[in-house]
Amino acid sequence: MLPDFILRLVIAGILGAVIGLDREIRAKEAGFRTHFLVSLGSALIMIVSQYGFSEIATMQTVSFDPSRVAAQVVSGIGFIGAGTIIIQKKFVRGLTTAAGLWATAGIGLAVGAGMYWVGIAATLLTLIGLEFLSIIFKSFGLHTISLIYSTNDEANLIKITDKIKQNNQQIISYNTEKETIAENLIFKVNIVIKTKNKNEESELFHFIQNLPHTTIEKME
Repeated sequence: MLPDFILRLVIAGILGAVIGLDREIRAKEAGFRTHFLVSLGSALIMIVSQYGFSEIATMQTVSFDPSRVAAQVVSGIGFIGAGTIIIQKKFVRGLTTAAGLWATAGIGLAVGAGMYWVGIAATLLTLIGLEFLSIIFKSFGLHTISLIYSTNDEANLIKITDKIKQNNQQIISYNTEKETIAENLIFKVNIVIKTKNKNEESELFHFIQNLPHTTIEKME
């Protein structure tokens, strides 16, 4: 049984790493190491749940449900998934990565139970959901941009908002802070935008970058 257990752990780890590699390439909060460990740990817990209490199960005075150990993975993975979600005003990031971790845990449980093909099929479907569906339906969805920039020219604030409206982009939230640095009044703007076309993101970036006395601090 030991070689079979090791094979299950190896396959679970590989499948988790494959999903994590997709997240790593996209520079998401959880990469291939996190997904590898989640899938591997889930498979290990499933193996322990199935076979770790075999001696106790033979006792007539003991009654228990071995599936309860594996079931805790489903709720426990929520703590890791919550750590990948970032909420900033009306801007939420990391939901897809959190869902991917949840699916990865399920894949690990399936492989740990010896259901290799179910785990492989779930991995392929997860990758389809992460990559191909976003390509197919990209024209229907909106992309969120979080932008932080600073300028000492108040006229640039109007120029940037006019550019956003010209591109038919939606301003979800807008916050301006003023601070004085070396006797210069600096405007620091934190803005969240929704757009349909990803090409407009780079266009907006270059537009702001070319404005005089304006610095982009963060854009994602």
